[in-house]
Amino acid sequence: MKIVLASSNEHKVKEINSIANGYGIEFILPPDGFDPIEDGTTFEENSYIKAHAAWAITKNWALADDSGLCINALDGKPGIYSARYAETPQKRIERVLEELEGVEDRTAHFACAMTLLNPDGEIAFTYTGICEGSIITEQRGSHGFGYDPIFLLKGSDKTIAELSDEEKNKISHRSKALNAVLNYLCSSNL
Repeated sequence: MKIVLASSNEHKVKEINSIANGYGIEFILPPDGFDPIEDGTTFEENSYIKAHAAWAITKNWALADDSGLCINALDGKPGIYSARYAETPQKRIERVLEELEGVEDRTAHFACAMTLLNPDGEIAFTYTGICEGSIITEQRGSHGFGYDPIFLLKGSDKTIAELSDEEKNKISHRSKALNAVLNYLCSSNL
């Protein structure tokens, strides 16, 4: 079974196919012309917008995720603006660290909302995966991407960037959401 992954991020499709290995499902990128306007106010709304845009082009099963970092002391920021919080990944990290300077409560979580549309364009399944942790004061680790080097996993002494891809794919917000989608697809005998 092939499912269009509503993204233009090749790293994301590789990560998702790695997690889905063995399920008999291949996630593929949408064709040219996929460029939705993410103007929702929640991860769930943006996930639906992207899934619908991929479905509109392909009329195939479409899966989208919208994810980001939510920091309690910053009232949930950067949230849905995580990928646009500054011009580059490094500047985004620097902005977060600057905004948290002197702040004691550094608890945070990554959220990943996934929306699966069927070939009729209807919502077949949705799920939001959460990964709890906190923001450390300096970057550690060389794996992963985005905010991974400053996100310390709850109950661990490691940042996500200090985990191997295999370790990350077992505990990440995206893997939790994707595993819920895969379990839905397998239990539905599609």
